[in-house]
Amino acid sequence: MQEVAAVLLRRRRLVDATTLTPPVRRSAWQWVRRPLTIQAGLSALQADLIQRGFLLSVGLYRHCAGLSAPALAGLGNALLDLLDAESGHDTEHVPLFRGFPDTVPADTEAFYINRVFARLLQEPQQPCVLCGDTKSVHPVSPCAHLVCRQCWDGEDLSACPLCLQQIDPSDPFLQPGFDGVPQEQVRSDRLRLLSLAGPDAVRATVDSLLLRRTPPSAMDRFDLQVLLPLAELSWLPNDIPVREIRAVVLAHFLAEEPAVIDRATTATDVLRLLYALMNADPGLRTPPVRRTSLPRATRRLVLARLDRLPAETLIEDMLRHERAWKRMGEVLHPFEFATRHPRAALAFAVLRRTDLEAGTAAGRAVLGEAAQHPFVRLEGGRLVMRTFATRVEGAFVEGRPGLALDLLRQRPGELLRRLVQLARELPADQHGDLLAAVAVAISDVSPVVITAALGQVRTPPGDLRLFFPRGGSTRVWTTVDHREPLPSQLAAALSGVLVGEMLRRASDLPRWRRAFLDENLVRLAAPGSERGSSGSLRRMTRGSAVAIPPEESLRLFLHWVEPEGQRVDLDLSVAVFGEEWDFVGLCDYTRLRFDQEALVHSGDLTSAPGPGGSTEFVDLDLRQLRRVGGRYVLPVVFSYNDVPFDRLERGFVGVMRQPVGLFDPAAVEERFDLSGAEKILMPFGIDLHTKELRWYDINLSAAGYAHDIARYGGHLALMSAALEDVYGSGDRVSLWEICCWHAAARADEIAVRCDDGSVVGYLRDPAEDVTTFAKRLIARLEPDRVWDEDAASRADFVGVLNGDLTPRPGTEVFALHPRLLDATTLALVDASWLLSSLAPDSRAHAPVNL
Repeated sequence: MQEVAAVLLRRRRLVDATTLTPPVRRSAWQWVRRPLTIQAGLSALQADLIQRGFLLSVGLYRHCAGLSAPALAGLGNALLDLLDAESGHDTEHVPLFRGFPDTVPADTEAFYINRVFARLLQEPQQPCVLCGDTKSVHPVSPCAHLVCRQCWDGEDLSACPLCLQQIDPSDPFLQPGFDGVPQEQVRSDRLRLLSLAGPDAVRATVDSLLLRRTPPSAMDRFDLQVLLPLAELSWLPNDIPVREIRAVVLAHFLAEEPAVIDRATTATDVLRLLYALMNADPGLRTPPVRRTSLPRATRRLVLARLDRLPAETLIEDMLRHERAWKRMGEVLHPFEFATRHPRAALAFAVLRRTDLEAGTAAGRAVLGEAAQHPFVRLEGGRLVMRTFATRVEGAFVEGRPGLALDLLRQRPGELLRRLVQLARELPADQHGDLLAAVAVAISDVSPVVITAALGQVRTPPGDLRLFFPRGGSTRVWTTVDHREPLPSQLAAALSGVLVGEMLRRASDLPRWRRAFLDENLVRLAAPGSERGSSGSLRRMTRGSAVAIPPEESLRLFLHWVEPEGQRVDLDLSVAVFGEEWDFVGLCDYTRLRFDQEALVHSGDLTSAPGPGGSTEFVDLDLRQLRRVGGRYVLPVVFSYNDVPFDRLERGFVGVMRQPVGLFDPAAVEERFDLSGAEKILMPFGIDLHTKELRWYDINLSAAGYAHDIARYGGHLALMSAALEDVYGSGDRVSLWEICCWHAAARADEIAVRCDDGSVVGYLRDPAEDVTTFAKRLIARLEPDRVWDEDAASRADFVGVLNGDLTPRPGTEVFALHPRLLDATTLALVDASWLLSSLAPDSRAHAPVNL
């Protein structure tokens, strides 16, 4: 149940007090001393929470005040443990130089040379090769290197100075020192509110996951699997839009109610279900570690579901995932049930190119089924089929885009995904046919597909193209963009059709009297697929940016724990590039300081034995980096000795803004988990010119050994340049645009908080159509009036970056940083809900409080 409490706390800032409060017996003396004990305990808990950047809501404070002293202590300790695990504060972070940043040596080369001399030339019972002292050289444990106590400072260093591997904490070389900086008062803009979870908290959280329409991250799937044991079959909505989530749910309830398998509407849905049953990834990126045998009843159930699907789409879907289905065929044994489920057996016969023998019962059943479907033919004793995708690709290859358009009319989603290709290849006299086809097909298409198509239509060809292939994690590929631009009139017309559909769907939702928007939402990218995203503290879409003050100082942190029996050497590095992506400098294990204080590394640790692990830091002074000609700053995590991240016991990287002390949980701005079979992660990039920090969360391919910036500097610059071209141009759909669609279609009064803090108003004239109103709102044209700053308190919907306002109870609120907004009195929604509510059916549904 602790996992359930952790999910509610991380996703919704709700404290499940029932789960976290231990059972205690209240004795008579506890009741006598209750007033003094409870007040002191509450004060101590509040102080500890504030240092972590949190406050208790009124409801949660009252609940805590009603507990006994032991119960309050148990709740407080459990709550603090969950918050510390979330931020990374649950471990002691000790860098190589414990006095970081003050004691980091200015001359990295001299430090390295001294290490090499001492390691190679020092002999037992001989004077120190560096200082000549005869009594100060002793081995350290467990590496046994001979270390001079005069040349190496045991009060500052936390590891062996020669090999930089962790040593026994009880080794005499390590001396007490650097007790830490006393904590100062936490800035008020960093405080976030914790609320008391109500009895419907689990169901509301499950509903939010089931109703989302963007592919989930690994963390979303994990959270759902944690909550499902508490869910009931009656909670399931009529439709679960995201098929990966649907597979997880069906796998959970299949034993309880076998009929739920009918919710798997395609062969790929069934494949996802099989992966979920085998504890594999239902996103189909990685196969099961090993094939798991299924009960005979389950195999018959699965084959019966396949047998009820239309034969043509069944075979096409299976061919789309040919290798995975061949593996599943070894588990399902389809020919064992061929006479009972001939269509399923037919699909496997086409898939596996089986030599059919008419003399067997299975062969007769399959051939008899094949005779009923003209799209399947027999060639050399084997069944073959020409799929829909093959016919579409063939039409493009043959130079017949008109035929491809006719085929794609049958599948609206595929038509929208191929929209840009069709627009480029169709002759001008067929542009009208394309617009008409899109206008008909778009009503059945997911809003995620529409926003992706809209971004592609509006984005002109640039220097580089980006590709995000589906895989175990997000590896980005780039190439030079040689495409011709779309005809301007066609691009404008297609954009109008796509935006018009989104406005139409928004118009079908309940009306708002007034909306309040923050124009800084333009920095946030529209929600999309999160399949390859790392687990993170904040929920931001790749490509989103946040503003950073010019005088900002940042501290990067990397923490990892290696598995027992295997050394793992991770390196936190920073590369600095100029205006034209020319290399300016770096800070890593080869250079601990760049331009004195511009970049300061805490020192390279080459091992991370459990349970404490190792931590590296890098301090960034953005003003000094700008002064030396830097524009782009790229932090990177390398696995130096080529060990994949998924072998770590634990690993994460993050950034703090102006921390107090070495590790300040209240200052943690973002934290990424190190996961997957990857060895290089670039979590974000900083543009010192636009003063923005943009989330990348991408991995680079790696091969060999000794991964560092010296090897991959060119690749880093190329990938980052492509990311900045795509996401920095402003042509992709932003969260601001999605909020404007909602507001323009659902309200006639819209207040906008500008970047300078002023508030202006847009009023829709009765004669003004929704499309025109939305255009001038999105473009932030001349407003109709100046508004008072408390307009948010009288709005039905609020969309802001920071929750530094006071909406009235019941208001629907999107806030990237909710801060002191109370989840129990407001309908807090996330970016995914804003897009999901624009689903094809346009049915109005109440927001799920997140």
